[in-house]
Amino acid sequence: MQEKLEKVLAEAKEQLKEAGTLEETEAIRVRVLGKKGQLTQILRGMGKLSREEKKEMGMAANKAKAQFEEMLRERVKQVREKTREARFREEKIDVTEPGVQVTIGVEHPITQVINEIVGIFRSMGYSVYESPEVDTVFNTFDGLNSPEFHPARDMSDTFYIGKDIVLRPHTSSGEVRAEKELPLPYKIVIPGRCFRCDTPDATHSPTFHQVEMMVIGEDITMADLKGSLDHMAKQLFGPETRTKFRPHHFPFTEPSAEMDVSCFKCGGKGCNVCKGSGWIEILGCGMTHPHVHRVGGIDTEKYTGFAVGMGVERIAMLKYGIDDIRLLYENDMRFINQFK
Repeated sequence: MQEKLEKVLAEAKEQLKEAGTLEETEAIRVRVLGKKGQLTQILRGMGKLSREEKKEMGMAANKAKAQFEEMLRERVKQVREKTREARFREEKIDVTEPGVQVTIGVEHPITQVINEIVGIFRSMGYSVYESPEVDTVFNTFDGLNSPEFHPARDMSDTFYIGKDIVLRPHTSSGEVRAEKELPLPYKIVIPGRCFRCDTPDATHSPTFHQVEMMVIGEDITMADLKGSLDHMAKQLFGPETRTKFRPHHFPFTEPSAEMDVSCFKCGGKGCNVCKGSGWIEILGCGMTHPHVHRVGGIDTEKYTGFAVGMGVERIAMLKYGIDDIRLLYENDMRFINQFK
């Protein structure tokens, strides 16, 4: 039996030398010390020995077990060290190696136009005012002097969340909120996303963006409106740009007008962009209707003001020569990267 112990230790020692992973060392431990292990079987066979022999074999078995456990611990330590060194070699980073080039994104053309328009008006003393995309029917229509029979209030033209809640079809709904919240006088610009029940095509989208401008103060006149928009147009399209105002109708302004700019492609001579007229319509505007001021609790005898609404996509398409509005929403980086 002593010879068996020595043989088990010798075999275990050789096997541990060959073990290269923790899984292999564990397998050797089970093979020697497990319930059915070699050393365990030897100890179970001691029942046939005499008392003196049992005592002698017990001491030898314990010594052999201690020797094996010491060899096992040492080998496990060596295997772990080698495993760690191998992992370090694999994960080693060469800090002198050129890194992977990071692709830098670009601002979307819609964002670029919004920032440019907002920047122009901020240089004129305007503040940015944000209003929610989901608003009340009152702020969207009633407060803006649009009666119940106004066609835009039809559910086929406006997205209704509930009976009295809609996705705003224009940023003009922010005007009513501003009148109730802001101290007078003020000049604000309201950029944001709008929604209408439009079928997508080259010039229409159910989602689009607008920038609203609103001024309220004492002695504000149509001349202030025209002067502000003429300055904006020259900053946006170039110093040679001319502006023209045509009478129009909007429920929340009186008088109302649409503003055209001289075609920046042909200089007003006539081309395919301006359809031969030499002019391009870019926005609607007018002096804010007294009914709208009264909704906001503003003294119409003391204060006047004007409001302007312009579509961002239209400006972007004109400014960058884009012929299909859907290109702005397809998220194709080949298209967007052109606007660096």
